[in-house]
Amino acid sequence: PLPSRAAARRGSWALPAALVRRGGLVGGRWVETAAAFPVQDPASGEELGRVADCGPAEARAAVRAAHEAGAAWGRLPAKERSLRLRRWYELMLENKEELARIITAENGKPLKEAQGEILYSASFLEWFAEEARRVYGDVIPASAKDRRILVLKQPVGVAAVITPWNFPSAMITRKVGAALAAGCTVVVKPAEDTPLSALALGELANQAGIPAGVYNVVPCSRQQTPAVGEVLCTDPLVAKISFTGSTATGKILLKHAAGTVKRVSMELGGHAPFIVFDSANVDRAVAGALASKYRNSGQTCVCTNRFLVQKGIHDEFVEKFAKAIERELHVGSGFDAKTTQGPLINEKAVEKVERHINDAVSQGASVVTGGKRHSLGRNFFEPTLLSNVTTKMLCTQEETFGPLAPVIKFDTEAEAVAIANAANVGLAGYFYSQDPAQIWRVAEQLEVGMVGVNEGIVSSVESPFGGVKQSGLGREGSKYGIDEYLEIKYVCFGGL
Repeated sequence: PLPSRAAARRGSWALPAALVRRGGLVGGRWVETAAAFPVQDPASGEELGRVADCGPAEARAAVRAAHEAGAAWGRLPAKERSLRLRRWYELMLENKEELARIITAENGKPLKEAQGEILYSASFLEWFAEEARRVYGDVIPASAKDRRILVLKQPVGVAAVITPWNFPSAMITRKVGAALAAGCTVVVKPAEDTPLSALALGELANQAGIPAGVYNVVPCSRQQTPAVGEVLCTDPLVAKISFTGSTATGKILLKHAAGTVKRVSMELGGHAPFIVFDSANVDRAVAGALASKYRNSGQTCVCTNRFLVQKGIHDEFVEKFAKAIERELHVGSGFDAKTTQGPLINEKAVEKVERHINDAVSQGASVVTGGKRHSLGRNFFEPTLLSNVTTKMLCTQEETFGPLAPVIKFDTEAEAVAIANAANVGLAGYFYSQDPAQIWRVAEQLEVGMVGVNEGIVSSVESPFGGVKQSGLGREGSKYGIDEYLEIKYVCFGGL
C-alpha cells in the first residue's frame, strides 16, 4: 500500500501493511473503484497511498448490504453481539501500536496522543459490548384489568455514520459501538483526510467475526463527499444518521434527513469558554488550560476557544500560561518522541489561525508568545497566546480549531457567564473556582452540554458526550448513548 521509496524514507514509521486497506468495505468484501484519491501525511505533505474513491453507487450498495444484514444481526441474542464487540475490542488492543501509527501518519497528532486515542476508541467497543445486554423494556401498570402494557426497545435499523478527521478512530467506535450493541448495522463515511483508520477498523471487524454487511465503509474524496452524503441522508433504507463535524455541514445533513424523517444525532461545532475566577488555584488552572487548549494542536471540538480571566489574577495567569507554553510544548513530527504539537490537518486550517491572529492584533490584541507559522513546514504553527482580547474579535466569535489561546479580562461573575453564553453553540465549557457556591451557580448557568469544573479534560466512555443550542442533538457514550439507536415500541396485550 505504501510506495517503497516513501516506506524506506520513513524507516520504522512505515504503515503496518497488515492493517492498511485501500478499498471500500461493502458487505464484508473489499471493493475497488475506477478512481482513487490520495491520503497525505500532513507533516511532510508526502502521499501515504491512494484509497478507493467511492461514489453514490458504492454508497447505495453499502446501504443495501447493511439493510440485508440487519435482520439477522438484530435478532442475534444480545450476548452474541456483545461477544463479537468484545472480540473487536481485544483485537484493537492487540494492534494498538499499529493503529496509532496509522493515526499519526494520516492525522499528524503526536504518537503518544494517537496511542491514547486508540485506548479511548477501543474502550467504546468494550463499554457497548457490556451495554448490549442491558437494553431493558418495561411493564407498565394498566388502567384496565383485562390488559397489560408492555414496552419493547428495538434497533432503529441501518445507521449512516459520518465522521471527522480529528479523532479518526474514536469518533467511529463511539457511534458504531452503540449502534451494533443495539442491533443496528452501519455504513461509515470517514473524513477524506483520514480514511485509513476507518478501513483498519474494518479489517479488525472482519477478524472479530462481525458478520458481512454489519460494518461497511465508503471512503471518498472531497469532490464525492456531497453526493455520498446526500445518498446516506436520503436513502429510504437508512433509518438513522449520526454525524460529527461542523455546524454548517450538520445543517445541510439535517435538511436532507427531513425528507424521509430520519432519526439524527449530531455532534457539531463548539466554542468552549474557559473561565478562571479570582478564587481559582492559578497553577491548576494553567495546567488545565494547557491540556484543554493544545491537545491535538487545538483541533478538537471541546478545545477551549476563549479564555475569560478575572482581573484580580489576570496578569499572573497570563504570565504563568505563557511560561508553561514555552516550557512544555514542542512542535514537530508526530513520530518524534518529544513532540507535543503536530501539524495542523492542512493549509486551510493554518490560514484560519493566521486570519484570527491578524484580526485580533489589528484591533489591539497583544501577542504574548508564538503568533506565526513554524519553520518546520507549511502545516505547522507556533502555539500562540494573545492578551488584550475583546469580544469583537473574530477569534472570540468563531471556533479557531488551532493552537491559539485568546485571553479576555473580566470583572464580575455575571459578566463572564454572559460572555460565555453569548455564543449560538454550546458543547463544552470549563471554569476554575474554589468557591462552592460559585461552582454550583456557574455550572448550572453555563449553556453547554458538558462542564469541566477545575478540570480541563472531560471526555470519558462513562460520560454522556454532546451539546446544546447549535452544537447538536443527542448524546454519545455513557448509558445514554445506546438510546440513540433504539426505537420504543408499545405493545397493548388485551383480552386477558
